[in-house]
Amino acid sequence: MKTVKDYIRTIVDFPHEGILFRDVTTLFADARGFRMAVDQLLAPYAGLRIDKVAGLEARGFILGGAVAHQLSTGFVPIRKKGKLPGQTISQSYTLEYGEAVVEMHEDALQPGERVLLVDDLLATGGTAEAGIRLLERLGAEIVGCAFVVDLPDLGGRKKLEGMGMAIHTLCEFEGL
Repeated sequence: MKTVKDYIRTIVDFPHEGILFRDVTTLFADARGFRMAVDQLLAPYAGLRIDKVAGLEARGFILGGAVAHQLSTGFVPIRKKGKLPGQTISQSYTLEYGEAVVEMHEDALQPGERVLLVDDLLATGGTAEAGIRLLERLGAEIVGCAFVVDLPDLGGRKKLEGMGMAIHTLCEFEGL
């Protein structure tokens, strides 16, 4: 029987030499694999009160939308700077080659709402940390952070757990 990890392909030297890119589009393309991933992502949260699912751009939109649908809750996109209409709040974060900014609508949720953060992959944790900061600034209670893939060698899980976040991942890949 196949696992979620079996549906994910590795592309060598993308986007730079020495990188092993974990490509989840092959997971999304397979109906059984995609369904398995969504079901496993939401399993720890079934029966809990979750008011919104927040997804990190871009693959987190695909997964987060599906998880929100299954949980019968709303979805909040956390996007790259300049992509959302209306009033937004922003949070910068550090990348290995510079800085980036993510944004969220300032009226995306109400204080006290319980939110599940979803993305495809947890690497250094920088984007997820920025998303958490945005959610917290609007008064969200973060129920957990769910990812398909964890790259433990890059330290993202430790970073987020150090922030007090509960982390749920479906599989791990060693290396970069």
